[in-house]
Formats: sequence, structure tokens, C-alpha cells
Amino acid sequence: MHIAELAGKDPFSRRYFMEMTAKLSFGLSLSVPFLPRNFRAQDGKKAQNLIYIYLSGGMTHLDTFDPKKDKGVMGRTEMIDTKVDNMKFGMHLEPLAPHADKLAVINSMTSTNGAHEQGQYVMRTGYEKRATIVHPTVGPWAETLLGKRGKELPDSVLVGQSTSNAGFMDPSLSPLPIADPSGGVPNTDPIVEGDRFQRRMEMARKLGQQFTEKFKYSGPQSYVEYYDQANTLLAGDSLKAFDISGESNRSEYGENRLGQGCLLARRLVEHGVRVVEVVAGGWDMHQDIDTGTQNRVPEFATALATLLRDLDERGLLDTTLVAVGTEFGRTPVINMNNGRDHFPAAYSCVLAGGGVKGGTVYGETDGQGRKVKSNPVKPEDFLATMGYGLGLDLEEVVYSPTQRPFTFADKGKPVTSIFG
Repeated sequence: MHIAELAGKDPFSRRYFMEMTAKLSFGLSLSVPFLPRNFRAQDGKKAQNLIYIYLSGGMTHLDTFDPKKDKGVMGRTEMIDTKVDNMKFGMHLEPLAPHADKLAVINSMTSTNGAHEQGQYVMRTGYEKRATIVHPTVGPWAETLLGKRGKELPDSVLVGQSTSNAGFMDPSLSPLPIADPSGGVPNTDPIVEGDRFQRRMEMARKLGQQFTEKFKYSGPQSYVEYYDQANTLLAGDSLKAFDISGESNRSEYGENRLGQGCLLARRLVEHGVRVVEVVAGGWDMHQDIDTGTQNRVPEFATALATLLRDLDERGLLDTTLVAVGTEFGRTPVINMNNGRDHFPAAYSCVLAGGGVKGGTVYGETDGQGRKVKSNPVKPEDFLATMGYGLGLDLEEVVYSPTQRPFTFADKGKPVTSIFG
């Protein structure tokens, strides 16, 4: 297929068309396009930024935010007190206990998705996974409903993965993926320099404009804008926002992908990026739950505690909503391999900052952490709560290229009571 034919196809083909044309025309490889948009902003915005920490694999709720008195359920994990009387943690969350007054813990999450891919999908998009369409994550939705914020930096960044997409939305809204938080933006060195680079830029711009005029299709205009945006980014100082090498408190976050990802997230929102997702795996603990929690929970607790303290000291916590999500919990019964299996019926998520009332425990499970007893919260409700915190219009309809109507978080009901 000729590369120009891709421009009239689906959003992913158009994205490939933009990226390949960029490479062929002037030897530049950026991981994903990010372009200015001129959408209507909504009033009543609460938080200005969002950091969404996603713990892939299924965080055990019983060993973290919803411990129980039943020793048969808890195994070797012991319950500890926190700064808030009615908020108890599993012992490995000890670094986070002094910051409990900043947290709103939702212990009544519940889902019907017991598989990783489907569970993660709904927790990051608010929609059930379908074979016929791909739904956007929070970043593209926020840019669509609130408008493009900056001129150089992308509106949203995905830390911990090497690829991203904008679902059915324009590819230009895709979050910028940063696989290694310590490595900065990959593939940003032009292969050609100086006047030659500028000539290729101008040639690419003219080709895009000619294609748009001839075929009366606006899609190719995206890559024309992409060239200008990429050139602006490369020529300016904005790439420095992705460099955490000079941060004096790097070790406080933890010398691991999650800790360094949280540090990068703080740095990015400080520079004006609206939405940062930090994805970290290692939570699928079917075997040896004791070793698993000893490895993962303390590094998560340290990273989150440092992030909250850092944001607070810099005056950013009130305007930055911090969310922690996962696809499901783990079984109350410890299996024959001393592990916990998938358990979507009940699990925990956390919110902090951005107008959230700290020291809040919302919802409750029974004495074994098996059933939600009060205030159930579905994945789409959790996403809607994040959207509410950002001031998104949860009822505004956005149409896919096939003219199907969608709203942010699929009509989820936000938990408004956790906000002050």
C-alpha cells in the first residue's frame, strides 16, 4: 500500500502515516505525535493536573489498604496503625502511614473483569474492552474536553510503556510514551542538521497541504502540525523537563522504575504537563505472596509517600490529583503455592491531593475482604471521580470517526463525597 493511502484509513493507519512520513522526509523519529488542539475548555476545574499511578497485575488489597483481623486471611501480613484512627494498613505500607491524612482510600472497588487485559483496560479507559473499537485513556479525553495547554510540551505522558495511542480520537492526542523514566524522551536526535533539515521540513509541509487540498481530507493536516510541533520542541528547552538526572532527591523516591517514574511525573506536572500515567508491574502474586509483598509494597509506599511530600513542599499537591489504581484485588484464601489469585469482587484504590479530603476511608468490605458491604465503586466510577476532580464535563458527548457517541468514563458516577 502506498503511504499516502494510509492517511484516509483508520486512526492507527493515519498515525503510522504521520510517523513514517516524518522519518522519510527529514530523518526525525519521535515516539508519538503531540499537536496543539483548540477545543473548548470547561469551567469549574478543580485539580489542574493528574498523576495516575497504575499498579499492573492486581494489587493485593488485604496486604495493603484493607487489612483484616482474621489471621487466616492475612497470613504473615500484620495490620498497622496510621496517622488516621480508622485507616489501617498492611505492615509493608509503613512508609506511607504518616501520610494517611492526605489519602482517600476506596476499599469498595468491585469489577466483573478477572483477566489482566480486560481489567486494566476498563481501569484506564472507563470502558469495557471491545473488539470493534479502542477507547482513549484519561490524557486524550482531558485534552479534548479542556483544550491544549502548552505550546511545546505534550498534554499527557505515559511513563513505563514504550507505546501509546489515543483510541478512536485523533492520533495527535496520544500520550507521549517514556519507557524508561531515567532515559528522557527517546529518538529525538535529528539524523540531518541545519539547512537540510529545514528544507525537508518545508517539503513535508507542502506535501501535506497539497494532499489536504486535493482530497478534501483534514487528516494529513495533523502531520503538518506535528512537524512544526516537533521542531519547536527540539529547538527549545522543553526536553529538559524529562531529565531527572539533576534531581537531588532521586534516591528518596527509590532507585527503581516506579520510584523514578513518580519523580518524573512530579517534574512533568511542575513544567505544565496536565496528565501523567505511571505504569508499574509486578503485582501478579500467584506464588509466594510474602516475598512479593516484601519486594513491591515498600517500594510503592516509599515512592507514593515521597511524591506526596514533594508535591506538598512545592505547593503542587492542592492542584495535583494523585490516583492509584489496579485491575483487581487478590483472593482472601492463600493458595497452595502460598500466593493469592485474581479477585475482582473487592479491591482498593487511592486518591490524594487535588481537592480530596485526606484521612477518608470510603466503602467497606466484610471481615474477609471478600464482599463489598457498602458504597460499591466500579471502575467507570473511579475514572469518573478522576474526571470530576479535573473538572471534565462528564456528560459531554464526543463522536468517534464512525459517529458513535461516547462520554468520559462511560456514564460512571463520581464519588463526590471524598472532595472537600
